[in-house]
Amino acid sequence: MRIVNAFICGLVFGIGLILSGMANPAKVLGFLDLAGRWDPSLAFVMAGAIVVGAIGFRLARARRVSVLGAPMHLPAASRVDLRLVGGSLLFGAGWGLAGLCPGPALVNAGSGEPRAWIFVGAMVAGMALHAAIESLRHRPKPSLP
Repeated sequence: MRIVNAFICGLVFGIGLILSGMANPAKVLGFLDLAGRWDPSLAFVMAGAIVVGAIGFRLARARRVSVLGAPMHLPAASRVDLRLVGGSLLFGAGWGLAGLCPGPALVNAGSGEPRAWIFVGAMVAGMALHAAIESLRHRPKPSLP
């Protein structure tokens, strides 16, 4: 049943990305082009998403398990650090260069868009690199005899 619920949530999310224009790289690049022909329409989509997300996180904090019975795993970090800023800059640069972020890239890859497949491949490679670096960072140091 959990797989069916995940599929339905993903389907609704993907349809929302398509209807809002977030899956259209040209529309996203138009939104990011502040010095040229700026298209502010995605600002309303983002503002709506922030409001819905804020309400969702507020409700989630009061729960120990999700509506479907899974344990809640909310972010524990509460401060802005160099890793957060660096990751945000890297995410923004990728978004600006490709006009895609992870969700819309998966939607476009599902439609067979070759550029999206390249983006998703690079995204998966970046995730694997991050996991490898993190495992090295958290590996116990050998003790001296």
